[in-house]
Amino acid sequence: MHPYEILLIVDPRPSEEEVSQLLTRLQDNLTELGATVQQVENWGKRRLAYEIKKQREGTYVVFEVLAEPATVKEYERQLKLNENVLRFLSTRVPIRKKTRSAQTPEALGEVG
Repeated sequence: MHPYEILLIVDPRPSEEEVSQLLTRLQDNLTELGATVQQVENWGKRRLAYEIKKQREGTYVVFEVLAEPATVKEYERQLKLNENVLRFLSTRVPIRKKTRSAQTPEALGEVG
């Protein structure tokens, strides 16, 4: 499984309660496909840089998930069919390797 972030821009017209129900359904869809949802962040309504489907605002939501690439591809297909989702972007998050924060004193002594 790989870590992914899926950014959604949802139609701003539904109420907050309807948006939370939609997010619950979208989260359930991810779980049914075999992904593990780690976190859901609702950023709220924001003004868009340009009109999307005649809307000047959108509700931004970020899903942090662990999933296989095929699962994410199927989820994207489902998002295309959902009329409440204006746009989405899926990105694979690279796993950072631990780096040494400071050299050891022995290594510093060898340099001089």
